[in-house]
Amino acid sequence: MIDAKTFWQMLGQRPIGVSIVTAQGADGPAGFLALSASHVTADPPSMLVSIDDRTSALAAVLHGRHFAVNYLPADAKPLAEMFGGRTESKGADRFAPEEWEPLQSGAPVFKRAVAAIDCSLATTFRYSSSTIAVGRVIAARSAPGAPLLFQQGRFSAG
Repeated sequence: MIDAKTFWQMLGQRPIGVSIVTAQGADGPAGFLALSASHVTADPPSMLVSIDDRTSALAAVLHGRHFAVNYLPADAKPLAEMFGGRTESKGADRFAPEEWEPLQSGAPVFKRAVAAIDCSLATTFRYSSSTIAVGRVIAARSAPGAPLLFQQGRFSAG
């Protein structure tokens, strides 16, 4: 078996689209940088996100029973860094009203996202130190433009 550091280094070799998962919780909007958001199936359309149990946004996902996956445009590196904990901004302070709006569930959606997928929470299960959330897609939208990618520990334009 390999150790966690080696595993992350291996995973870092593949380029992935950068997404922020958001939810509207009892205390307002919440979100986190999610490098593990993925589709599950097209029938019914479903998404899966892995949420570290230490992430404060987990409570918002569970409380609101919804989440949105926001795939970021190439110029949104500062936003990715903010939601990845690389800045001082925390909690609801990261949601400037002019940049976010809900689709259907109430979860905040980044207005300039190249794709936004709004989900109602279908099921969750725990695995190790994470909660796996599966959501049924209830609304979605896309916009033209290159996505923000993450590979080998760096953000880049897709």
